[in-house]
Amino acid sequence: MKGLLVLLAVLAAVWLWRSRASAISQRPSSSTNQAPPPLDTVACRHCHVHIPRAEAVQGQRGSYCGLEHLHQAEP
Repeated sequence: MKGLLVLLAVLAAVWLWRSRASAISQRPSSSTNQAPPPLDTVACRHCHVHIPRAEAVQGQRGSYCGLEHLHQAEP
């Protein structure tokens, strides 16, 4: 009888420990909830691919994804 009570106490302790550990691991951390700020993008006037404004090549008629498309669109 005494062994049965010890076994039940050990099983209850293991169950509590596992339920608490799984609850902690499922809690989202505050750093994963923050999304990076969106980039300011522009579409290439030639192929319409969106690229960051900082990487775009500026022409007289608009923004382009590279020098090749700038030269093809604005000879």
